[in-house]
Formats: sequence, C-alpha cells, structure tokens
Amino acid sequence: MQVLRVSLTVFGALLTLIGLVWIGQGSGLFPYPASSFMINQTPWMLRGALAAIVGLAMIFAARRFVR
Repeated sequence: MQVLRVSLTVFGALLTLIGLVWIGQGSGLFPYPASSFMINQTPWMLRGALAAIVGLAMIFAARRFVR
C-alpha cells in the first residue's frame, strides 16, 4: 500500500503542476514558449483548473484513504 500512496502523491503533484502551467499559459501570465498555441486561450485555463483539482484530489486521497 505504501507504493500506491507514493504513486498517487507523485502523480497528483505532477498533475497539479501541469494544471497550474496550463492556467498560466491560458491566461497569458506564463507565455512560454512564445509560439505555444495555448497562450491567451480560455479553454486551457478551464482544462488547467480541472487538472489541478484532480491532482489535488489524488494527493488528498493518497493521504486520507491509502494506509
């Protein structure tokens, strides 16, 4: 069960980080790389928020339910 807990925590953290980058690019606050198709695109902000929420839920589940 320890492997599952660590795996969920790592994947949750990565998904949260990816979601935050998507939010930043979609809002135009993180415009790198400059040729990215995601810059200033509202759908990527929404997808990033969803990814970050799922990532945080994975971290919460790993800490709460996996013993």
